[in-house]
Order: sequence, then C-alpha cells, then structure tokens
Amino acid sequence: MAPNHEPPHLAVELDGGDGGCIAEARDRAGAFLARVQAVHGAPVTARTMHLTQLVVSELVTNACKYAPGPVLLRVRVAGGAVELEVWDSDPVLPVARAADPGRVGQHGLEIVMAVVQGFEVRREPVGKRITARIALWDDPVGGLTAPGSH
Repeated sequence: MAPNHEPPHLAVELDGGDGGCIAEARDRAGAFLARVQAVHGAPVTARTMHLTQLVVSELVTNACKYAPGPVLLRVRVAGGAVELEVWDSDPVLPVARAADPGRVGQHGLEIVMAVVQGFEVRREPVGKRITARIALWDDPVGGLTAPGSH
C-alpha cells in the first residue's frame, strides 16, 4: 500500500443546536494541532494554538447561533498554515460590521479578520462555507518564514 501524503486533517460534525458544540469544536481543534505537532513535527506555536481555538470558537458560535442543523468543522495543516473550514446550512453570508466600541457583542467576525492571514466566504449548494488560514508559526515582522530560516 502506498503511503498517504495528504496533509493531516480533522473533520467533525457538530450538533448546531447544542451550545456544547462550541467547546467541543475548540477542544477538538486544539487536540488535533497537538497531535500534528507531536506526530508530524509541525511547528505549531502556542500563539497559533490559541488563535486557532479563538477563530474556531467565533466561527462555530456564529454557525450555531444563526443556522439550523449541523455544523461541519474541518481543520487541516498545509502550506505552513492551519486551514479552518466551517460549513453551516444558512445561505446568508456574514459581514463584518464597522468598529463601534459602544456596541455590546457582535464583534466575532472583526476579531477573526484581525488575526487570520486569509479569509474566504462562499455559498454552497446548501448553506455556506467559511475558510480561514492561520500561520503555523509566529510572524512578528510579517515575513512568514519558518522557524530557524533566514
């Protein structure tokens, strides 16, 4: 049997009607990244771990809040990044609101947009899919180079 060279990934269906699905999604994403680091040697920093869990929480919260039915979460590591996909059954595309320090709540998409390197929303035949990319390693100067490289 030929070895599998596909990037490691996690795919999980969450019960969108249950608030516990948010914690489950966050925990499963964190455990997946810890496993990718331990087994595959991926350079997952603590910052990447925290940002991944934050983005998963925000995207899954919105899906559970606004879409009936299940939520699908896919996490994979490819091309020096963690790629998160969240699918839900609501066809309405989310829109980031203008910053308003007086507004209580509804800042999730603003937060996501501030911490990811890539973001895409697209309609599917049923519902929508949101994809976000987070660098595996810290990038304090914006160069996105691997640890130890110059």
